[in-house]
Amino acid sequence: MRFTKWGGKLHWHFPVTPLGTDEWGSWYGTPQGARIQRGHEPAQVQEHDFVTLIPAEGWYVAAFNTHANWRIDLYIDISTPPTITGDLIEAVDLDLDVLRARDGRVMLDDEDEFAAHQVRYGYPPHVIAAAQIEADRLMAEVTAGAEPFTAVGRAWLARYAASGAR
Repeated sequence: MRFTKWGGKLHWHFPVTPLGTDEWGSWYGTPQGARIQRGHEPAQVQEHDFVTLIPAEGWYVAAFNTHANWRIDLYIDISTPPTITGDLIEAVDLDLDVLRARDGRVMLDDEDEFAAHQVRYGYPPHVIAAAQIEADRLMAEVTAGAEPFTAVGRAWLARYAASGAR
């Protein structure tokens, strides 16, 4: 999985293993101990398993986290529609994030970064509008407990965690 920022600057990148597909999209796993990296910073060791949903359609990538002590169980990056080419998944991170805390709170994060980057990187108006529409839609769906953000995502995560994939 490789995220860039607008203009092609390397952002988060990490290994994923295909898990399968369903009506929601393609699912991938990343195990505890994997090396994840932001840009060209030193790599970090992933502290917990997570699964990633590459949606069948949409301007986002969703990650479901196992770590009980990590406060965020669902992290959705608003991005350009992800593309899959061979073994590579790519998307441009558009700053906004929809987060669900373990206590059930749903938050929209990085609105200030999104506003600043619209000017700094010259996001086209259609990209700005699409990102905001997607963030609003996902906030409503996650808050309402819509799928695949509840039982579906948790089931993929539970299967992956139980598989012991490393």
